[in-house]
Amino acid sequence: MPPDTIPTDEVPMSTDAPEHELHPFAMSRVGARLDEHGDAYQVDGEGNLIGQWDAHLFRFFSLGNDGEVLQIRGRWARELPRSEFGAVLFAANGWADNVIWPKIYVRVEDDIVRVYTEHSVDYTHGVTDAQLDLHIRCGLGASLGFFQALDEQYPADE
Repeated sequence: MPPDTIPTDEVPMSTDAPEHELHPFAMSRVGARLDEHGDAYQVDGEGNLIGQWDAHLFRFFSLGNDGEVLQIRGRWARELPRSEFGAVLFAANGWADNVIWPKIYVRVEDDIVRVYTEHSVDYTHGVTDAQLDLHIRCGLGASLGFFQALDEQYPADE
């Protein structure tokens, strides 16, 4: 019998199957996922989550008209002089040519080069805990990978 004609009552089901029900997005759920992994973070006055991973600052925002978008924004822990702007921008563009995530941007703020990453996901239709966990780990991991590459290009003074 071709697969498209299998009666649904014959499809094997398992109670061990992962959760597939979508739940509304909320920052409290992000906190719960971070708690599950033992990650340390704080909640600011606006309900955003703030933490450090490998000494790099990360912020978790709820954006969008209904707060349905998770944005994870990272900031490279190092600062460089304005003279390094072109080289850092070139490194960021080179990274972005080869990978999908994270979004990277380089800014000069008060004559200091700062590097930021972003990973945003729209949960208009909801999200499972497993999906949320995956997206958080992706945002953190992709950003940390780029920050590590920058650390190698610009070793800290010992």
